[in-house]
Amino acid sequence: MDVIGRLSFFASLYNVHEQPVKGMWLLYATIVVLSIIVYRLGFARELPLLKNVIIYSLLVLGCTILAFFAVFLPVAEGLLVAAVVLIIYKWRLRREGENTE
Repeated sequence: MDVIGRLSFFASLYNVHEQPVKGMWLLYATIVVLSIIVYRLGFARELPLLKNVIIYSLLVLGCTILAFFAVFLPVAEGLLVAAVVLIIYKWRLRREGENTE
C-alpha cells in the first residue's frame, strides 16, 4: 500500500509523512484559517463578544477532527475552493451594489 501516494495535496505539501508533528500542525493551522475565512464570508452575523468566542472555540475544536481526516481526504482543498467561491460571490455582490447607486 502506497501511503505517500494517497496523501492529500496539503498533507504532502507539508510533508506529513516525513515530519508528522510539524506537518500536522501546519495542516491544522491551514484548516483553521480556511474555516474561519469560510465562516466569516458565508455565515457570520453580528453577535455579542461571548457568543463569538464560543463559536470560534467550537470551530477550532471541530477543526481538530478535520485535520485528521485531511491527511487522506481533500478537506483543506475543499475549504480553499469554498473560500474562493465565497470571495468571488462577495466581490460580485459588492460590485453590483455599487452599480445600482
